[in-house]
Amino acid sequence: MKKSLKYLAVLLTCLFCTLVYADTSDPVNMLQSVADQLIQELKANRVTIKSNRSLVYSLANRIVVPHADIDQMAMRVMPPNVWNNSTSAQKTQFKHEFTTLLVRTYASALANYEDQTIKFYPVRGGYAGKSTVRVTSKIIRSDGPPISVDYRLVKEGSSWWLFDMTVEGVSLLESFRSQFADKLNSGDMNALIRELQRHNHGGNG
Repeated sequence: MKKSLKYLAVLLTCLFCTLVYADTSDPVNMLQSVADQLIQELKANRVTIKSNRSLVYSLANRIVVPHADIDQMAMRVMPPNVWNNSTSAQKTQFKHEFTTLLVRTYASALANYEDQTIKFYPVRGGYAGKSTVRVTSKIIRSDGPPISVDYRLVKEGSSWWLFDMTVEGVSLLESFRSQFADKLNSGDMNALIRELQRHNHGGNG
């Protein structure tokens, strides 16, 4: 599970870090473009990224977060009854801590980047007129066979935004949802928020 989550985080980071330079109106071209651009940067700055974690945190906060659909991710990672019964303040607190968790996960993945490249394939049936799509891809790596990955995107205005991905049968949101389940079963939203605060600011991860 941890290995799969690492791949998920690497790929999510690859997709978002240079999104500002990509054509966001075509989901496949956007994903391929940003992945190619970021991989070039990772190769050029591999030593710095591995030795300076604060730089990676800053990169993720400045470039990744503004282009992630955090609202969709936060809502979808929670059971509907918990999310719907939470107050606005609780939702705001959860989104803040969940974003911090994502950033820490991205940073850890970036520090472990090796030589992956990603090939994306056309959306089956096209994407015209759709509000959500699934894009398939292959991770090409030198130390093993290709890995199949699916990306889920939602359209807002004329742009596409990534909100989940599945690699080796493991969904990013499902992975986090399973981590949150025990705390929600034994407590409530406030208990989960406190747990995330301890995790994010207590030196874990």
